[in-house]
Amino acid sequence: MRAKHNLPIPRLSLWLTHAGMLAEQFLRAFWPFFSVLMAILAALMLGLQDEVRVEIVWGVGAVALLGLAATLFVGARRFHFPSRAEALMRLDAAMPGRPIQALIDDQAIGAMDAESVALWRAHQNRMARRVAQAEPVKPDLRLADRDPYALRYSALLALVIAAMFGSFWRIGSVAEMAPGAAVAGQGPSWEGWVEPPRYTGLPTLYLADQSDPTLSVPQGSRITLRFYGEIGAHSLTETTTPLGTEAATEPEQDFVVERSGQFKIDGPSGRDWALNVIADTRPQVAVAGSAESEAGGQMKLPFAASDDYGVVSGSAVIELVLASVDRQYGLTAAPEPREVITVELPMPITGDRADFTEDLIEDFSQHPWAHLPVKITLMARDAADQEGQSEPYATALPARRFFDPLAAAVIEQRRDLLWTRENATRVSQMLRAVSHLPEELFRSDTAYLRLRVILRRLEMFNEYGLKQEQQAEIAEALWELGVLIEDGTLADALERMRRAQERLTEAMKNGATDEEIAELMQELREATQDYMRQLQRLAQENGDFDENQQGQDGESMQMTQDDLQRMMDRIQELMEQGRMAEAQQALEEFQQMMENMRVTQGQGQGQQSEGQQAMEGLAETLREQQGLSDQAFRDLQEQFNPGAQAGESQGNEGRSGGQGRGQSHEGQGGQGQGTDEQGSGSQQGQGSLADRQQALRDELNRQQQGLPGTGTPEGDAARDALDRAGRAMEGAEEALRGDDLAEAIDQQSEAMEALREGMRSLGEALAQNQQNQPGQGSQEGDMQADNRDPLGRAPGANGTISTDENLLQGEDVYRRARELLDEIRRRTGESDRPQIELEYLKRLLERF
Repeated sequence: MRAKHNLPIPRLSLWLTHAGMLAEQFLRAFWPFFSVLMAILAALMLGLQDEVRVEIVWGVGAVALLGLAATLFVGARRFHFPSRAEALMRLDAAMPGRPIQALIDDQAIGAMDAESVALWRAHQNRMARRVAQAEPVKPDLRLADRDPYALRYSALLALVIAAMFGSFWRIGSVAEMAPGAAVAGQGPSWEGWVEPPRYTGLPTLYLADQSDPTLSVPQGSRITLRFYGEIGAHSLTETTTPLGTEAATEPEQDFVVERSGQFKIDGPSGRDWALNVIADTRPQVAVAGSAESEAGGQMKLPFAASDDYGVVSGSAVIELVLASVDRQYGLTAAPEPREVITVELPMPITGDRADFTEDLIEDFSQHPWAHLPVKITLMARDAADQEGQSEPYATALPARRFFDPLAAAVIEQRRDLLWTRENATRVSQMLRAVSHLPEELFRSDTAYLRLRVILRRLEMFNEYGLKQEQQAEIAEALWELGVLIEDGTLADALERMRRAQERLTEAMKNGATDEEIAELMQELREATQDYMRQLQRLAQENGDFDENQQGQDGESMQMTQDDLQRMMDRIQELMEQGRMAEAQQALEEFQQMMENMRVTQGQGQGQQSEGQQAMEGLAETLREQQGLSDQAFRDLQEQFNPGAQAGESQGNEGRSGGQGRGQSHEGQGGQGQGTDEQGSGSQQGQGSLADRQQALRDELNRQQQGLPGTGTPEGDAARDALDRAGRAMEGAEEALRGDDLAEAIDQQSEAMEALREGMRSLGEALAQNQQNQPGQGSQEGDMQADNRDPLGRAPGANGTISTDENLLQGEDVYRRARELLDEIRRRTGESDRPQIELEYLKRLLERF
């Protein structure tokens, strides 16, 4: 190549290409050198030289220096400085047609031919334009073929770790390992650290950086010293340990500070401090409120705990105060010895434990001391195993209350039996006396038969001497019987509703707590809803249910579920305001009204429409999704507290038995599950949460098929919302299979929100459709034709009665009147009809 040619090459492109070639040569030649250098720096910055003997340090150092020299020598031999001509060739090879070479070449053939010369010049001009547009060539910096094991990256990773967790200044400690270097070196010739106990969360202190002559450290801190240089040049004197240390010269020393005192290092760059030890105080715990009984019978006891470095654990000890017990009836005998109750205090899962307030929630309803005077002593423990204790708190042990007199009597005899086995004869006599007239006391034959079985077993056991395990067996059976009598297993919805009303009345009379009244009010709401559904099913089967019911004033009256809901809301509002007399009167009126009520056919007496069926199906899906989310949340709580017993963490709704909040994670049953028991109880114990989530998503896909409201904006919005719910359910299923409970709960929350939005949109679509087609083909229009009174009249607006037909049409009007009169007389003779209806029929006979 001849340099006499002036090439129109961009200077920047040529310079960048040349620099890239230089970088290629440099990296390919010196990557071993830089890898060894980075590995040496990483080891020194991490202080590995301080962990081994001096001989090993210098031996490894010599090998490292030889390695550096060898790699530097090999790299220098391999390195080749690229020339300008090589850069031109690299640039020329990157362009099509090799235009640079074309510009350098001379015409060899046809130099005397004018046309050939003109063609050659045109070719060179075209190549010159191409060269003028030349772009720099990217260098090939890959070293994988030269470093197949990626040793350069390993060395770089070690250096990054050393930069993050090590110190550049620690490299100088190598020089101090030479003979006499500690004396001649700059800075301190010793090192020291103060490490506070780990549970304090305080950082380690580097003694050389502590300029204050007074040093405050937590009790139990460990001081570590290292002396460099000639042995004996430095010594330690301290008075912070029981025996103290006087002029100790060992190269490495460590001790634990137990008390305040002096700390001195003698020798070159020596220092001394006055150590002030900060004592670790005992934790404090105290009851922060009064013990209460929650709706399900669990005891709720708020408490506050604090510690300078955080409380690790705590417990509550419950002891019976025998001197305060009212020793009457079955409690007159001396009680059997029974161990005190000890339960763990709930600790915060997240956040600071230095000062917090929590609630101890336990269920002692089945314990023999339920409702008896006890004293509760709280204890807290810190990481130093110091224990703090609260003042004893006196209270009656909160537990479940029984408002049914028969159930309360059974539970009382159970308590007497657990008080002492000497009461076995008295308990059997009392139970026989209580069940003397079963037809007047027992609403269920099952409860009576179970009581008889318990009596026979108790008397048989008592005849040969009641043993402790037999005592526990009878007590468990009596508890189940009391719960059965209190809660009932009535299949008839009306009887269940009456039972709920009676229990609520008894609770108001006996001064129950707000939580218990709220629970009984919710039970009344659920029982009333069941009663309404049963009436609807009955009307669907018979098809001839009357719509109107007559009030005492003779006016026609219609009741809907919204009216019933407003009445119950009014009763609850009166109870919350403390107006119990008015609330009890309103409850009696409600009970009397429900006895004589007939649900209007407009509230679902006919067959359900497609829209109503879809709404009910989505509501059921929403309840089941809520149940799955609750189960996932309970499992997540137990993941954060694996060391505790199941159900022990505060706020936990799971696990049967006395721990936690008294419910079961593992199956159905157990009171307090509310609507989840209806929605998801059928799926409990039927596979993993992920399988149940998948089944629920499949059910939602089935419900989406044939969803009403197609083509309307509301219907399309409902479908979009249900699609989002399905995707969220799918995400929840994947998270559950991956054991990511937190993500599953988030996805389930999104699914429930989308379901609610879809139900709102579907309801709007159904309402819009009903407005567009009033009375034609709708359920209400179909039922209105059949909903007539005994005279064949249809109900009008505002309680009026009208008909679009002439009642006196036809040829034999007298025969029609006689049939109506006979029908009125027949109904008057049916004594099981409501009294209000019989009085109304008698007035018709007197008038006509």
